[in-house]
Amino acid sequence: MFKAQVRFALLALLLPLLLNATHILKDDILNPEASKLIEEMADELLSKTGIHEYLVATNENFSERFNLVAYSKKHEANLSKPYVLMIFAPNAVITVKSGEKGRVALIPSSEEIAALYNKSDVMDATIDVIAAKDKNTKEDKYNIGIVQGFSELADQIADSKNVEMTTTLPNETKLVVGILRVIVIIGALLVFWMFIFRPLYMRIKNGKQ
Repeated sequence: MFKAQVRFALLALLLPLLLNATHILKDDILNPEASKLIEEMADELLSKTGIHEYLVATNENFSERFNLVAYSKKHEANLSKPYVLMIFAPNAVITVKSGEKGRVALIPSSEEIAALYNKSDVMDATIDVIAAKDKNTKEDKYNIGIVQGFSELADQIADSKNVEMTTTLPNETKLVVGILRVIVIIGALLVFWMFIFRPLYMRIKNGKQ
């Protein structure tokens, strides 16, 4: 009788964990804090849009032109549609000639899901953090880059579905780029005013048309 009670108690404790399938399918990189943020964002996105966002963070040494779409098939049994799978592979060779490494892939379950986000923006959000010249360690950059990219992807999908995320992070890179664009536009308007519109205005004002 006692053994049966113990088994029932263990089952009651484990059942919620078994039902709450993780969205991190492989993790060679993330620290506990980053893992928690990833799961929170994926859970919120799923609850609000019905779309799964998965992550594979691997230190595997992929060769040049290695097919990450084919690689994703090994995780197919753990994927529930509709989904987007993000693969982060910092040791994947980009080109042997350059010696550069680091690839990010976004693999959607359908074209309809792919249309919900901008692939380039998501990849930039991930890579810009890693490429930045700062005092962060390589491991810290990987964690920050993954979380930022995962967050950007979740935000874009949510925006496409007209819902708002509360667990995602602000994209500081996008904010800086936006500010720079405003500065450039203001600068261009000032140049036009100083060298084109102002002289023309003065000529008209002084009656020298």
